[in-house]
Amino acid sequence: MIIDRLYDAVSRKGPVCVGLDTSEKLLPERLRTASPLSEAILEFNRAIVDATLDVAACYKVQIAHYEALGTEGLACYRDTLSCVRKKGALVIGDVKRGDIASTGEMYARAHFSGEFEADFVTLNPYMGGDVIAPFEPYLKKGQKGLFVLTKTSNPTSADIQDLRVGTQPVYMHVAQKLTAWGRPYGGACGYGAIGAVVGATQQEELVALRRGFPSLFFLIPGYGAQGGGGRDVAPAFVAGNGAVVNASRSILGAHRGRPDGDDRYAEYARQAVVRMRKDIARWTDK
Repeated sequence: MIIDRLYDAVSRKGPVCVGLDTSEKLLPERLRTASPLSEAILEFNRAIVDATLDVAACYKVQIAHYEALGTEGLACYRDTLSCVRKKGALVIGDVKRGDIASTGEMYARAHFSGEFEADFVTLNPYMGGDVIAPFEPYLKKGQKGLFVLTKTSNPTSADIQDLRVGTQPVYMHVAQKLTAWGRPYGGACGYGAIGAVVGATQQEELVALRRGFPSLFFLIPGYGAQGGGGRDVAPAFVAGNGAVVNASRSILGAHRGRPDGDDRYAEYARQAVVRMRKDIARWTDK
C-alpha cells in the first residue's frame, strides 16, 4: 500500500516533505540568467532532489507555480514529478482539485496516470464524497493516495472550517468523513490512504484531530516561512510517525544571502532539511 511506503520513508528518513514550489525569486542568480526560466527551475529542482533524497520522506510539487509559466511550465512540472519518482521517492501533486462526475474522472486520470502522474494528490472536499469517488479506482489498486484539505492555516480558514455543525466544527466533520472514506484503503501501518491536510500553526486543532482520528495520516504545510516550528507540529505524531511536514521557501531559499549560494544552493537546501528534521525530532522524541 502507498501509505505503508510513506510510513516506511518517514521511519527511515524522518518526516520532512520538501516543497518544490519553485519560483524565479528562489533561484540563484547564475540559473536565473543562464537559461530559459522553465529549464532553470528544472535544473534547480533536480539538484535539490539529489541533495535531499536520503533525508526527505517525500516531495510536494505545487502545480500553480508551473501553470503560471504556461506550457513550458507544465512540461517542467511533468519532468519534476518524473525526476522524483525515477529516484524511487514519493511525490505529492499539490493540485487541490475538487470536482465531480466526468470532470473529477478526468482530474484523476490526469494526475494518477500519464504525464502528470503523482503518488498522492491533494483535494478540496467542499463538494462532498463525489469529489473522492473518481479517485477510488486508483486507490483500490493500492499504489495511490489522497491528502484532503481539513484544517488549513490561512488567516480566514475559520470562516468556513470553524463553523459549528452540531457540537463540532466543520473540520472535525471532514476528518470523520476522511476516516470513513479511507477505511477500505488501510495499510499495515495502521493508517489509511486518504489523509488530512492540517496547517502547522493549528496546534490546538492538531491535538484534537490526532486524538480523535488515529488512522489519519497528516500532511502538514506551514513550517518555516509560514511560522510553524517543531513544537507546533509535534502533536501530529505518534512515536515519530503518522505525518509529514512540508516546507518550501525555507529550504529552497536557504542559499540566499550566502556569498557562495550560487554554487552551493543544493548543499544549503540539504542543511535546511537536516535542521528541520532535528527540530521536529527534538519535540516528537519526548
